[in-house]
Amino acid sequence: MEKKILESGEMYLETIYLLKTRSDYVRSVDIVAELGYSKSSVSRGVNLLKEKGYITVDTSGKIEFTKLGLEYTKDIYERHKILTAFLEGIGVRADIAENDACRIEHVISPESLNAIKTFSERNKSK
Repeated sequence: MEKKILESGEMYLETIYLLKTRSDYVRSVDIVAELGYSKSSVSRGVNLLKEKGYITVDTSGKIEFTKLGLEYTKDIYERHKILTAFLEGIGVRADIAENDACRIEHVISPESLNAIKTFSERNKSK
């Protein structure tokens, strides 16, 4: 199974993850409402994630993560949190930091992310 997926797939996974923190179950219509995407786009995205083994969808439409999907999604969300905190730490307004982190998290290299994480951890105590 391929680990790396497109930015849009990562956005869907992160959205499902965040929706699951607010509700017992998530369905495609919840993703549509959250992201404002068309039903057909979300359906296509959900089906691709299902085909790649990141999620399952039961007969009632309830979406669950597979083990692989949950691990991958937690990694995406961790990148998001690190980047948001870093940007806020250097003076970027919270709403802008959140939006920028959401875009950067999909393209940043592991080396750059680790450097930001190390820098941030070193500077917390100062």
